[in-house]
Amino acid sequence: MRRLPLFFIALLFAAPSAQADIEKIAIPGEKGMSFYWWPKLPSIAGWHQDKDASFHLSVNALASDNSTFSNSETVMYAKAIFKPRDPEIKSLEMLIARDKKDFLANVPGVEIREVKSLVTADGKQFKSFLFIPKGSGNWERVTYGEEGEFFLIFTVSSRSKSGYDATEITYEKLIGLYKE
Repeated sequence: MRRLPLFFIALLFAAPSAQADIEKIAIPGEKGMSFYWWPKLPSIAGWHQDKDASFHLSVNALASDNSTFSNSETVMYAKAIFKPRDPEIKSLEMLIARDKKDFLANVPGVEIREVKSLVTADGKQFKSFLFIPKGSGNWERVTYGEEGEFFLIFTVSSRSKSGYDATEITYEKLIGLYKE
């Protein structure tokens, strides 16, 4: 009989190693619980979390100081996808392919180019893609990773190329400081 509790204690110690550093929030509402999961992001000088946008969009939304997510020229955000909630996606490559397909369908003429991978603080390489608009549209860089039971998506999005260029190093730093 004593072995059973020891087994559960061992599971408790083993389980955290398979999880990314995910902020998990549950908020009761009229229709039941609303769950929000997103990567915990390091503090970056000149940027802050826009909590209202984070909850509204279900992402960890960052805006430059003295602006909000909705009125900032350039924003950054991170999303965590719990794999069991998206069972048709079996791999990171499938997730990337789906995102590219959806983006091409919704933003005609966009050019998608793979760029250098980014490395997290714990040494994991995340694939990165640049989304270049033809004409008007947002300049975006999207970086994909996988940790434990989660797919992770980090994005910098700007209404202008100059805004994107001014933020690219900060975005790379954000991912470089992220760790499981």
